[in-house]
Amino acid sequence: MAGQKPTVDYSLYLVTGRELLPEGKDYLESLEESIKGGVTLVQVREKNTDTGEFLRIAQASKDICRKYNVPILINDRIDIALAIEADGVHIGQTDMPVEKARKLLPPNAIIGMTCNSVEHVRKAVQDGVDYVGLGPVWGTQTKKLTSPVVGVRGIGPLLDALEGTDVKAVSIAGIKWTNALHCMHGSVSLSGRSLDGLAVVSDIVASKDPYTAAKRIATIVNACKANPLICFSTFHAPDVIKRSVGELLGAVKQYSPIVHQLTNTVVTTQSANATIALGASPIMATAPEEMADLAAVSGGLLVNFGTIQNLDGMLAAGFNYNQNRKPVVFDPVGVGATGYRRTSAAHLLNAWQATVIKGNPGELAALANSTEVQAKGVDSVGTGFADPASFVRNLARRERAIIVLTGVTDYVSDGTTVVRLSNGHPLLGEITGSGCMVGTAVATFCAGASMAEASKRAPEAPEDAKLVRGDMLVAAVGGVLAITVASELAAARADVKGSGTFLPALIDELAALTPEKIATYGKVEVI
Repeated sequence: MAGQKPTVDYSLYLVTGRELLPEGKDYLESLEESIKGGVTLVQVREKNTDTGEFLRIAQASKDICRKYNVPILINDRIDIALAIEADGVHIGQTDMPVEKARKLLPPNAIIGMTCNSVEHVRKAVQDGVDYVGLGPVWGTQTKKLTSPVVGVRGIGPLLDALEGTDVKAVSIAGIKWTNALHCMHGSVSLSGRSLDGLAVVSDIVASKDPYTAAKRIATIVNACKANPLICFSTFHAPDVIKRSVGELLGAVKQYSPIVHQLTNTVVTTQSANATIALGASPIMATAPEEMADLAAVSGGLLVNFGTIQNLDGMLAAGFNYNQNRKPVVFDPVGVGATGYRRTSAAHLLNAWQATVIKGNPGELAALANSTEVQAKGVDSVGTGFADPASFVRNLARRERAIIVLTGVTDYVSDGTTVVRLSNGHPLLGEITGSGCMVGTAVATFCAGASMAEASKRAPEAPEDAKLVRGDMLVAAVGGVLAITVASELAAARADVKGSGTFLPALIDELAALTPEKIATYGKVEVI
């Protein structure tokens, strides 16, 4: 341990667990293959082993790590770390205090600590740790959880507490290659501070092919670090946005994507009709067993839980669309109305990453835990946010998603750019489910953007760490404009006498929508 502190790359942090090894797989062989696959840091954890055995395993592990110049840490046991001259230790909240550990260890030792709350992080920074393990992000079978699950959405506030420090951060618990990109993408502070890596146990240790298991995760982490995603688009002037929306409308008609919609029973028919009118193909399947197959062939997904009937289907759907790098639009209808809706929304947003979250002021206020706007069932109460542009920008940064705030004036943001849209007709408020149709249109435009981008991508293109490809800010704006511009055109028709004749006219105008109409009638401002 003598000398300077080792340079540590936290990108892929392997925590060992010999009890997880597949039958017939040697521990040291697995460890070496994992390092060859991309593991950059190793922590030896032996919770149920006597001291002599722990010492033997730790020394053998160190010999392999030194062969590849990979730092090695010991979990909890400072005596073992000292005995083998490890590079440092990892300690939990109930283990030896950092101050005591620092006195026992050489001055160049790496010390990391598990943190589950903002208070934990602040105390760890104050105590002088080198890195923190943040979580648990998900439940895990490899270690009994002593703290509540934080979730991906809970990591951002913990990273906020590291602002202005050199302390590194990895996320811990339940991380696999299937959720690694979601974890890296979603675990970002409001100011853009991201994770330095992921700590992984079973997905590598329990694999019969640890080299490939490690390589899959390392590829994702390295791509995320090389291509940090702060926003989903580049800045566009209003005329450029309208022209781009027109191009996406053409892409929808060209590719006719399947738009998979788990939507509420009240609006199923009109949402399907709106999808067809725009040039896409709707499917309204809800069974969890279908989601893997549908995600492979569809262009995008809408999850609208106005009448929550199959939460398992929603969970499976979002996960599978994330796996296929396809857009997921979440419409949390009436999320503030009941405790069940709030917990269900949190469950969904921690299980998968939404590309777009669309809602009225009451719904988005409930997601943001804001009391500025109240909800009454599925509707908002009051005049809305005092500063809607700042609200949507901040919520987009927190949720790592495009935010669409609907109302008399609509706001769309990716966390950097805010677009204000001023189209729409009062008759939209007099028909059931007009807001849900906006969600359908947004999902349709997102699907078109995704398919257009996919058509340009080479089959063997390198990992780019994008959960979805295509300009999703423009796609979200396009979905809103499609409904609101069409509503104005429909209301102006001589055959429209009221809400009863307005809805079929709206579907007609969606079908007749052209890039030229969007360019002519769209009222777009960039804030």
